Amino acid sequence: MKSHDIAGLVAALGYQFLRSELLDQALTHTSQARELEALQPSGASRIGDNEQLEFLGDAVLSLVTTEELFHRFPHFREGELSKLRAHLVSEKHLIRVAQELGLGHYLRLGRGEEKSGGRNKTALLVDALEAVLGAMYLDGGFEPARRFVVQRVVAPEMERMALHGNGLPLTDYKSALQEKMQATGHPQPAYVLVKEHGPEHSKTFTVEVRMQGPSTQSKPEFVGRAEGSTKKNAEQEAARQVLEYMASLPQGADRPEARKGRSPSL
Repeated sequence: MKSHDIAGLVAALGYQFLRSELLDQALTHTSQARELEALQPSGASRIGDNEQLEFLGDAVLSLVTTEELFHRFPHFREGELSKLRAHLVSEKHLIRVAQELGLGHYLRLGRGEEKSGGRNKTALLVDALEAVLGAMYLDGGFEPARRFVVQRVVAPEMERMALHGNGLPLTDYKSALQEKMQATGHPQPAYVLVKEHGPEHSKTFTVEVRMQGPSTQSKPEFVGRAEGSTKKNAEQEAARQVLEYMASLPQGADRPEARKGRSPSL
C-alpha cells in the first residue's frame, strides 16, 4: 500500500502549510528515510525523518493541553489537572485522533514497516500525529497549533467525558464544590431533585444545587439547575454551574463575610 496524496490530510487538518516539506517530513518514518539514504551516493545529505518533529510536537501538545485545562477548570487542584492532562496526551486517546484523521494512509514507510503493518501500529500513528503538530507549529506558529489541539484533541474528549462520565476529575464537580465550600467557609450546598419525567427505563432527572447566601435565613445566593439521564449526572452538571459562579466572583468575594460587608474575623 502506498501513501496517499496529502491533499486529503491537509483538508482534515484544517491548515494549509506554507512549507509543504515540513508536512512531508512529519509523515516520513525513519525506516523510509534510511532506505532512501541507502540508495544515494556516498556523502549525500541526510534525509529527514519525523523524530525531531515528534519531539517538538509532544512539547507543544503538552503546553496547549495544560493551558486549556488551567483556564477551563480553575477550581481543580494540581493533581486533578495532571491526571486529566495525562489522559488527554496518552497514547490511548491520541490514537483516536490519528485514526479520525486517517493518518495511517499518509505515512511514508520503509518496506519492512509496510509489510509488518506499520500503517496500523499505534506507536507509529501517535508519533506521526505529534510530528504533524510540530510541523504545524514551525510553519505557522503557536496559534494554528493551539487551535488544532483544542479542536481535535481536547474539546471533543471533554464533551465525550461530560456526556458519559468515566471517573476522571472532569466529572467530579461535586467533590470539587464540597472542597470549595469548606475552603471559603460556606455551609454545604443542598442537592434537591425538583423533577423527573419520562418512562421508567428512560427517565430524565432535574436537580438543583442551592448555594446558601451570607444569612442562613435568606434565599439561596445562587442555584445551579441541570437535567440528566441519571440523578448523579444532573447533580454533577448543577455543581459545575455553582463552581463557575464562584470562580466569576472577585477575589475574596466568595467568602460569606465579604458579602456581608465586613472583614473576616481573626
